[in-house]
Amino acid sequence: MRQINYYTVAFLFLLSILMDLPVSGQGSYCLVLHGGAGSMDPSSIPPEKQKEYIFHLNKALTLGDSVLSHGGTSTEAVVKTVSYLEDCPLFNAGKGAVFAWNGRNELDASVMEGASLKAGAISGVQTVKNPIKAAVSVMNHSAHVFLSGKGAEEYARLQGLEMVPNRYFFTQNRYESLKKLKERERARNQNDNHGTVGCVALDTYGNLSAGTSTGGMTGKRYGRIGDAPVIGAGTYADNKSCAVSCTGHGEYFIRLGVARDVALQMEYLGIPLEQAAGNVLKKLTAMGGTGGFIALDRSGNITMPFNTSGMFRGFIKSTGEKEIAIFAGEK
Repeated sequence: MRQINYYTVAFLFLLSILMDLPVSGQGSYCLVLHGGAGSMDPSSIPPEKQKEYIFHLNKALTLGDSVLSHGGTSTEAVVKTVSYLEDCPLFNAGKGAVFAWNGRNELDASVMEGASLKAGAISGVQTVKNPIKAAVSVMNHSAHVFLSGKGAEEYARLQGLEMVPNRYFFTQNRYESLKKLKERERARNQNDNHGTVGCVALDTYGNLSAGTSTGGMTGKRYGRIGDAPVIGAGTYADNKSCAVSCTGHGEYFIRLGVARDVALQMEYLGIPLEQAAGNVLKKLTAMGGTGGFIALDRSGNITMPFNTSGMFRGFIKSTGEKEIAIFAGEK
């Protein structure tokens, strides 16, 4: 009878485990972002302004790529990317947030990890410099998932996050939009409902994450909360399916549970990412909702569908492939 070499058996068992696990620095990675969807065309955004948007979208992609290429996690990359977009006054998040009816900026954000299904969200904060950092702190350091208003601000302060006066978020063009709305010089248009920023990422460990941040809707009242901080509506991530971040008229995204719906179609119907996303966008359009979303699966497949005339968007992969676009039909 042949004698069993237990060292060989143990080695082969360990090797089989390691071969099934992504290793930092060896696995591929990918990062996708958006800066809001809405009614836009080349004539409405001058060439110089387009260049400015592209510059900042590229910078955000570069920052996220640096995190992932150095072995950082997908959550770290998402937070780094979204924080940059929050600090850029071009987008409706953080520094460039739109104004509520009361003349103040009220900010929302959320984040979710695909490996653990852990999530964190905050809404209605007025003095947290980077809401996405507060959301990830809620996820990692609190017993809760969703904090709002003064309680969320108190939590952020106790966690040592950077706080700023509400006037920090002021930008003149956003304030003029509120004034015009109040003066009823124009009816509300689609751009009042859009501008959210978000990011989804796949890291070298094979894990997905998603994050979203917004200033909401121009002239919003009564403590209105959109889809961005709502897990399953504006943000969702699950390693079994995909990571999703949405932008658009939040009321519709909440009613449809858009982000979760994409993931569920993949998980329960066994269909690929692009098909699932297309099905959900059709639902959104049929209901009268406008906007779009970015989605990424664990194989690195990307989709960025929207039903408006434009969506600020882009991606970068470990292969070096990169794309940035603004208008419909662009590659």
